[in-house]
Amino acid sequence: MGRKYFGTDGIRGRVGEYPITPDFVLKLGWAAGMAFRRQGACRVLIGKDTRISGYMFESALEAGLSAAGADVMLLGPMPTPAIAYLTRTFQAQAGIVISASHNPHDDNGIKFFSGQGTKLPDEIERMIEELLDAPMTVVESANLGKVSRINDAAGRYIEFCKGSVPSNTSFSGLKMVIDCAHGAAYKVAPSVFRELGATVSVLGAQPNGLNINAECGSTHLASLQAAVLSEQADIGIAFDGDADRVLMVDHAGAVVDGDELLFIIARDLLERGKLRGGVVGTQMSNLGLELALADLGIPFVRAKVGDRYVVAELLERDWQIGGENSGHLVCFQHTTTGDAIIAALQVLLALKRRDQNLAEARQAVRKCPQILVNVRFGGGSDPLTHPAVKDACARVTEQMKGRGRVLLRKSGTEPLVRVMVEGDDESQVRGYANELAKVVSEVCA
Repeated sequence: MGRKYFGTDGIRGRVGEYPITPDFVLKLGWAAGMAFRRQGACRVLIGKDTRISGYMFESALEAGLSAAGADVMLLGPMPTPAIAYLTRTFQAQAGIVISASHNPHDDNGIKFFSGQGTKLPDEIERMIEELLDAPMTVVESANLGKVSRINDAAGRYIEFCKGSVPSNTSFSGLKMVIDCAHGAAYKVAPSVFRELGATVSVLGAQPNGLNINAECGSTHLASLQAAVLSEQADIGIAFDGDADRVLMVDHAGAVVDGDELLFIIARDLLERGKLRGGVVGTQMSNLGLELALADLGIPFVRAKVGDRYVVAELLERDWQIGGENSGHLVCFQHTTTGDAIIAALQVLLALKRRDQNLAEARQAVRKCPQILVNVRFGGGSDPLTHPAVKDACARVTEQMKGRGRVLLRKSGTEPLVRVMVEGDDESQVRGYANELAKVVSEVCA
């Protein structure tokens, strides 16, 4: 369907700029509440990450939902996948997350989970969008929604994460550094790994509302790499601001991305006879992942970029695991959405079963050089349909003679055109990526 407000992952933008404004979010809460109430009695959970604007938008959503007659349960700062889990646990009609994921503090967004802990069905999104264009009303005073706070949300989610590994699991003797990106996992993630026996040092766990994702977390790994080396840790784990993405660092300080982590999990499932079907990646997944999985006889398909499309492909095929190289990994055998903590636990279990370190386990994936250049896109006509851009892509594809691929796409969460070139010669690939980025930049100017 054509969406007026919803993108690939809810509604996101810069705080104070439409639609990420208090008045719009108030109306959004009301529209969502009205849509959910059409399904019957309505209870909605609200969680958020640690950015300062979360307080403002939490209040706006709360007021709008109450005006529509929906009861509200507030979770406070919690990872996005925790809201998906708790929505199911409390048998709510929906869960709402106030977060802009890996973006800086001056962005924010609203995304929704269904009562099953999955993305909202298209028909519900369509209903919300229609209501957003209708006049706002208020139910009778006696029917206004009530608001309460769930005080044990963190403890419930910690136990859920621990329940994704066998009850006798112990990571005793494993020394790790965790970077929580000053985000939603700053309390729960260290607790999960410590309670499973690991020795844990923590970075990025002092949120002040402004420092979420700032030179830390899965988008800025330098501090984690330095800490792993200085503390002689076995492994480093980096989350993003809402803890639905995870990347790792091995004992030597080398970054291990989502493609490699996905392979490690898939191989472990295969070796234990637990793999159902194959693996879903995206158009951005490295060719090396596809080849490594093929060596094991594991089917691999590419979805469009975005966890929404990975999940849809998994559901369509009745497969278990998929993800993106950015670290958004979905393990359907344990949960209903991308969950960074649960994915990290599955990787650690796989290493333990093979008695390997992360550096050894990643060797089976021989990654092809892949260069990504972001070009800011201010709006107007679509640069991807411009003849100059299409001609440049065709020319580069021809010059690579089947030894690589080109992918241009607009980001679903930021005003960027992402130019990706992949091939077997890094210097050549980098040159082609910069060449295409220059063409796109000129068109966008």
